[in-house]
Amino acid sequence: MRLTPDQTQSICHAVHQYAGIDARVTLFGSRLDDARVGGDIDILVQTPHATINPALLAAQIAGQISQSLRGRKVDVLLCAPGLQQHAIHRVALQQGIAL
Repeated sequence: MRLTPDQTQSICHAVHQYAGIDARVTLFGSRLDDARVGGDIDILVQTPHATINPALLAAQIAGQISQSLRGRKVDVLLCAPGLQQHAIHRVALQQGIAL
């Protein structure tokens, strides 16, 4: 996994700040492959609470993480009650690593 402990802590802090302390964070995508370089940070945020504005929540989380990681591009995928799930959700859950 190509994240430092400080980066992992920053990601989890931002997620818990915006999605709640009971939200779970899963890293997936290219950052799991130690042989690769660069790339954005792809995370799946799972929350047991319905969200009124999922796009805003994802943008707030991504913005906070990007700011704390000096502009690194961050993609946030949400999984919450009432939100439609797609194949990418399944991939993230099957191949991702919980932070």
